[in-house]
Amino acid sequence: MTDTASLTRPQLRRLLRDARRALTPAEQRRAARGLYRQLAQHPLFRRAKHIALYLPNDSEIDPRLLLREAQRRGKFTYLPVLHAWPRTKMAFQRFEHGEKLRPNRFRIPEPTISLARQRPIWALDLILLPLVGFDETGGRLGMGGGFYDRSLAYQGRRKAWKKPLLLGLAHECQKVERLAQASWDVPLQGTVSDRSWYLAR
Repeated sequence: MTDTASLTRPQLRRLLRDARRALTPAEQRRAARGLYRQLAQHPLFRRAKHIALYLPNDSEIDPRLLLREAQRRGKFTYLPVLHAWPRTKMAFQRFEHGEKLRPNRFRIPEPTISLARQRPIWALDLILLPLVGFDETGGRLGMGGGFYDRSLAYQGRRKAWKKPLLLGLAHECQKVERLAQASWDVPLQGTVSDRSWYLAR
């Protein structure tokens, strides 16, 4: 666990990105398998019918084993897509096995944008989010673009909501004792690493 009390968010972001980048390819593969073992048979994953995931970038923990498992079980899977305008908008689009991808402006592969194949975020059952850092209380430090926070901001305007369930995915080395949260940060219900579950209380 990283001691972060004296670090700013940009400093912490650099530190934790360096930590996951330091993982070897073999360690990344082991982490991906560990993540799969943590989640694949869990009731939260098994019950979900509409699941949004991501494709790994910048040494993020790799959820593609879970993506393939969800598709094998006949679940509907979605990937984030960035709109050209407004440039801050992100949506979740249906993705099927074998579908061609193209790099977005951050060079992250995504499906070719099709409004007809996108699903409202509140109609998803489970979103598995990438992150840079996390704590045990649902805190999440992202890459700084705010795409997920803006997409999920509606939850702060509702007194009660049940969907989607938000789970961060991370390497164990990305865990910190406590993250200071900004007013716009959307808390997670928990984070799953390659070694353990951390459900927010």
